[in-house]
Amino acid sequence: MIIVESEQSYFMVTQNDHAKIAGVIARNCKDDYFFDLTRTQEVQLAIQEHDRGWIDLDTSPVWNDKTEKPYSFIDYPIVLKISFYKKGLNEVEKMSKYAGLLCSLHYSSFIQDPSEPEVREFWNEEKQRQEQHLKELQIVGNENKNETLMYHLDLLKFCDYLSLYICLNEPGENKRIHPFFRNGFPQLFPFVTDKPIVAHWKNQETVSLSFSPLKGELEVELPFRDVRKDQIERHGILQAYKDTPVTIRKIAFK
Repeated sequence: MIIVESEQSYFMVTQNDHAKIAGVIARNCKDDYFFDLTRTQEVQLAIQEHDRGWIDLDTSPVWNDKTEKPYSFIDYPIVLKISFYKKGLNEVEKMSKYAGLLCSLHYSSFIQDPSEPEVREFWNEEKQRQEQHLKELQIVGNENKNETLMYHLDLLKFCDYLSLYICLNEPGENKRIHPFFRNGFPQLFPFVTDKPIVAHWKNQETVSLSFSPLKGELEVELPFRDVRKDQIERHGILQAYKDTPVTIRKIAFK
């Protein structure tokens, strides 16, 4: 769950809804920016489905007694989180080996706590998955294919970040930007001469990009629940979440 706290409530977005927006962004990127057009649909699939592991977890948000807040994707217990990551990766792999490889590389890149035995086990298992797919897809030893794979991984991460931008930042607010985005997006692309792409709220409904890989202006719909803290105190996080209606926020990228 993606969660942003305000004084009276928690803004909550499911990971899968966020990933669907990332998928919409990917499907609206210029065709030339996928380089290997034979892989375009598989890259778009990876981007749309990269958070499949969260689908079951996000149906029932959990309260963190230590922080006295709901668990978010950042602080969710690592052991449980990894088990669902594996489930999601297995499901994507069945849809497409290339998409499964991209998602595996994506998750392996940000789970970074080697002191946890579960993390070490996850790394080892995903390394085996990656090596198997690299061989089956004939990427091993092919410098051009490996370079394209890494480029597609950055494209996944960029679409992920752009979707997260509208989830983690208050619409229209450019002074208090989430730390993820203060220096622009970390992915560097040759079509931007390797400079960071920077997002900026033009108003509460529009985000502008310093460079846009999109075919044109794009409007997306962000489903969220604004769960009030007083309802959580009365009924608990799970019931308060279920009782809160889903609201749709429309945001345009220019």
